[in-house]
Amino acid sequence: MAEPLSVAYSPCPNDTFVFHAWAHGLVAGADAPEVRFADIDITNGLAERGELDVLKISYGQLPWVLDEYTLLPCGGALGRGCGPLVLTAGPVDAAGLAGRRVAVPSERSTAYLLFRLWAAEAVPGGFGEIVVLPFHEIMPAVRDGRVDAGLVIHEARFTYQQYGLHCLADMGEAWEAATGLPIPLGAIVARRSLGAERLRELAGTVRSSVRQAWADPAASRDYVLAHAQEMDPAVAEQHIGLYVNEFTADLGEDGYAAVRGLLTRAAEQGLVPAVDPGALAFP
Repeated sequence: MAEPLSVAYSPCPNDTFVFHAWAHGLVAGADAPEVRFADIDITNGLAERGELDVLKISYGQLPWVLDEYTLLPCGGALGRGCGPLVLTAGPVDAAGLAGRRVAVPSERSTAYLLFRLWAAEAVPGGFGEIVVLPFHEIMPAVRDGRVDAGLVIHEARFTYQQYGLHCLADMGEAWEAATGLPIPLGAIVARRSLGAERLRELAGTVRSSVRQAWADPAASRDYVLAHAQEMDPAVAEQHIGLYVNEFTADLGEDGYAAVRGLLTRAAEQGLVPAVDPGALAFP
C-alpha cells in the first residue's frame, strides 16, 4: 500500500471545506493524507523547497516550482468578483501610495502579482517598503498606522469596514476589466514524481472531495469553523460561497486561460520567469 500523501493547505474556510472529505478518509478508494495547516507564504516556501507531496500555493509562485510540481486541474481558487483589495486607513488616491509602506501577504502571492500589475500604471512613483505579514495581521496594521496600505485577501472582503478601513482599489476588478478572464488566486500542485496514474487518481480524489462538500455542506461545518480563526460563521459561509465555485471542480478552458494570461503578463513585465505553456498541462 502506498504511503499517505503529505498535504499542506491554509486554515481558511474554502480550503477546509474543499478538503474535508479527503482529509477525513471519506472519499471512497482514497486514503486520508497527512495534513499540515499553513499560511500561504509558508506553503509557497514549502513548494519551492519541494518538502511535501501536495500543496495549496499562490499562482504567483507557480513559475518557480513547475519543474518539480504539476498543476492539478481542480481544488484551487479562481473566480469572479473575488480579487484582493488595497485598503487604507483613510481616503487616498492611488498616486498617494508612492513611496509609502504597504503590507502584503507574500511577495510570491497571486495577490501581490495582481497588485504589481495594477500598480505599474496606477502608482508610477513606485512604493517605499513592502512588508510581508500573515494576511490576518494586515488590517490591524493598516488601522493602527504601522503601514500606509494593505493588500488583503479572503474574508477581508467582507470584514474590512469593521476596522474602519477604506477600499482604494479592487485588484480583481482591474484584472477582469483588462482581460475579461476570471481571477486566478490559489493553485493545487502535486509532485510530478508521483507518476501520471497516481496524479490522475489524486485529481479524482480532490474532485470527489469538492463534490461531497457541495452535496453535504453541514458535514464539514465543524472542521471549517474549528480552523477559521474565530471567524463569524456567516462570514465563513460567504467566504466559501465566493471562493469555491465551478473552477474548484475543474479549471476548464477559462481557468487555464486565466492562469496563462496572468503568468504571461507577469513575465512580460519581468515579475516572474517565463513559463512554457506545456508546463501547465496535466498528465
